[in-house]
Amino acid sequence: MTLASQSFAVANPISALADMLAHPFIVHALLAGTAIAIVCGLVGYFVVLRGQVFAGDALGHVAYTGAFAALALGLDLRIGMFAATVGAGLILGLLGGRSIADDVTIGTVFSWVLGLGVFFLAYYTTHDSTSNGAANVNVLFGSIFGISTSDMWAAVAVAAVLAVAILTIARPLLFASVDSAVAGAAGVPVRALGALFLALVGATAAEASQIVGALLLFGLLAAPAAAARRFTPDPWRALWLAALLATASVWAGIVISYVAPALPVSFAIMSVAAALYAMSFLRHTWARPASSPVHGAVM
Repeated sequence: MTLASQSFAVANPISALADMLAHPFIVHALLAGTAIAIVCGLVGYFVVLRGQVFAGDALGHVAYTGAFAALALGLDLRIGMFAATVGAGLILGLLGGRSIADDVTIGTVFSWVLGLGVFFLAYYTTHDSTSNGAANVNVLFGSIFGISTSDMWAAVAVAAVLAVAILTIARPLLFASVDSAVAGAAGVPVRALGALFLALVGATAAEASQIVGALLLFGLLAAPAAAARRFTPDPWRALWLAALLATASVWAGIVISYVAPALPVSFAIMSVAAALYAMSFLRHTWARPASSPVHGAVM
């Protein structure tokens, strides 16, 4: 966008918005980004609540390894992403031995997966990188402005399935997250539920890698959800607020990157998400003590 068009956008915001939405790649980015952001917010709330932020970060790197494993085998990288992240999520949940996999288990799996990632990246770059030379950058940092129409609808469909899945298990998952011992005594399958949740986190990580990349999706999972928890102690309000803040981060990031093309869209999205968290942290510090318990019925 030129300096003249920027001045025009300031003077005529409605016309500038219409001009922006006239570009198909912007519409694709907004629709796919909105769907994925909602899922990241919903899943991210439980990631933060259950103290599994490290697991979310690890699964982002698993998505990278899975993508290059698929490319090395001549498959679509999304097949590798979903297979690797869902499988790793299930393994983390089952090997943890408790409702929440511990850091030792996560760290061990994470280190092994990074080693595999180095192997597959080396194989791909030395054998077949010419067929998809931009794959490394796209997987690491996302390519939301390069989403096609078919990719957009696929992202929306996958996000809808993931959203329905997380909302279906939301109540027992909240119960198990707040007090796993009591939940287990009440008949909640805590360990199986934990493994299923991490599988959903893995699928979300694979899907979100399309817009912010494997290295940065951790921020979209954690920052809006952490901000929502600081804004309200009510779990159900915080759940939906996390989805709203994640969506706002994606929208604002897309607009910022469109207006200032020198700023990568993933950077803009993460900057907005971080700013929202900083705002919630300051508000929380001024308004009440540093920690707030989760309130509201879980049963």
